[in-house]
Amino acid sequence: MKQQRFSNTVNIRNRQAGFEYELLDKYVAGMVLMGTEIKSIREGKVNLQDGYCYLNNGELFVKGINISPYAQGTHYNHDALRERKLLLRRSEIKKLEGKVEKGLTLVPTRLFINDRGLAKLEFALAKGKKLHDKRDSIKERDAKRELSRLKLK
Repeated sequence: MKQQRFSNTVNIRNRQAGFEYELLDKYVAGMVLMGTEIKSIREGKVNLQDGYCYLNNGELFVKGINISPYAQGTHYNHDALRERKLLLRRSEIKKLEGKVEKGLTLVPTRLFINDRGLAKLEFALAKGKKLHDKRDSIKERDAKRELSRLKLK
């Protein structure tokens, strides 16, 4: 059986975000993409690690997400690290503007394709963790792992 090159169920996660930040509130927004970008997303060639969202003149943008150039793309191929506009309702953007000014940041956590075939970006309103908070996260994760091992035995 031949494996499909394009996947209909794309679910790319930024696992580092949960470790580096305390995620407070999550939002889902559409993305303005070029044709070769959606093809690369369907192939799963995306890195959310260094991405962040910012507000500019009442619009929301994401920067630092690496969508690899499409292999079969010609001179119409996209720039891998270009900033992309996020599509969100004006009322939600106004709410975010007030919260981001308080020292919080917007971090992309997941990129997926919905049931209609549209690429969506889930991002979170986040607060940076200090070193001692990260240690607490590691301890909690280890404790959960030990409990699950004991239950299996």
